[in-house]
Amino acid sequence: MDIEPLYIDSAEMGIADLRERIARTRFPEPGPGDPWSHGTELGALRALLDDWARFSWPPPELAALSHFRTDLDGLGVHFVHVRRGGAPLILTHGWPSTFAEMLPLVPLLDGFDLVIPSLPGYGFSDAPSGPHTTRDTAGLWHRLMQGLGYERYGAHGTDFGASVSKFMAIQEPDRMTGLHLTNLDNTPHLGHRPLSEAERSYQRDVAVWDEVERGYSAIQSTRPLTVAYGLTDSPAGLAAWIIEKWVRWSDSGGELARLPREVLLTVLTTYWLTGTIGSSMRDYLDNRWSNPPIGPEEYAAVPTAFAVFDHMHTFEGTPPREWVERLYDVRRYTRMPRGGHFAAAEAPQLVADDLRSFFTELEG
Repeated sequence: MDIEPLYIDSAEMGIADLRERIARTRFPEPGPGDPWSHGTELGALRALLDDWARFSWPPPELAALSHFRTDLDGLGVHFVHVRRGGAPLILTHGWPSTFAEMLPLVPLLDGFDLVIPSLPGYGFSDAPSGPHTTRDTAGLWHRLMQGLGYERYGAHGTDFGASVSKFMAIQEPDRMTGLHLTNLDNTPHLGHRPLSEAERSYQRDVAVWDEVERGYSAIQSTRPLTVAYGLTDSPAGLAAWIIEKWVRWSDSGGELARLPREVLLTVLTTYWLTGTIGSSMRDYLDNRWSNPPIGPEEYAAVPTAFAVFDHMHTFEGTPPREWVERLYDVRRYTRMPRGGHFAAAEAPQLVADDLRSFFTELEG
């Protein structure tokens, strides 16, 4: 496997253009009612854009890491690699995020070798030329880890990254030392046994969330390109689309200021400079129409820890342990005291401690 270093420079021309576009932003009138009730709150967006216009790129935490690109089945993939001589872990982000969501874990997992890739179509990874699902990415990640010299390895994932990690375990369980997840992404096969009351309650909570929050998914899984024109051309449009999800899906209390500002600005700048918000949204289209549902024979027969970060501003429901056990070999199920969908950025110490404890238990 050929690996090339990737140097993330200051991108002066791109940053200058970004700042000019922010300065020329035309804002709509805010909707009536409570802040965020009609979407991204105007005052919060203005404050974020002011910070973004002053944001120094690349931030020191990003520049200090070793970035690489390699070809996997004809697809250029970016990844951060931290070699420490410890147990190998691959950490995979989801949407609307980038590899930057996982970076707060780097200094907290000093005993591990870390591989932090960008999903295909996100940031510094190439966009697939045709339909590409989380099943496909799982196969790429196996080739990546083995190409780096790792015969066995663990995986941590969230959102689409949780789905990728799961399919890694289903495809090649003997390669996997364990799975660590902070949320679930695929519905397990439900035909093996009747639902418990806790599972039925969870389904009701999810249905309520779908009714009020799922509009973005309907658009992105049917006509993502139409939305992508505006988001690729307007920093304010891009920021508004992304931060609404970060506020509502996180332990923010409805306050953007409570989220990790530098991580969020790194996510936004990565999308902006690479022009990949459109290709990232295609994940919804590809996985809706080209990724089969979990079959009755599919099971992630790998020791699994599920860290439950359900303190979201808009409650999505808490999957009970018996729901998770339909698809995973659950060895650890932990309700966390704080943190939501973007747990690695919101509560990195909690994630790192749970990761370390789980994999230490597996080794011991």
